[in-house]
Amino acid sequence: MKKQIHPKTQQVVFKDVSSDFAFLSTTTMTSNETVQWTDGKTYPLVKVDISSASHPFYTQQTRSHDTEGRAEKFRNKYAGKWIH
Repeated sequence: MKKQIHPKTQQVVFKDVSSDFAFLSTTTMTSNETVQWTDGKTYPLVKVDISSASHPFYTQQTRSHDTEGRAEKFRNKYAGKWIH
């Protein structure tokens, strides 16, 4: 392998801020924040908005969707209030 062409990798803790789930992984990402992991060592901390602990696909929780369309909601809200 050629030297000096590969990015530096390191152990980093990724923390899902929406579910308070964290995991340790190897990455090229860096961070100024640090956290002490369960093994007693201190690692850089990268905060993420969503992970497998909070994503609807993995949690099997579906989001509620409106069954009524936007146009129907508008018509029902303003029905009889407009003069034609």
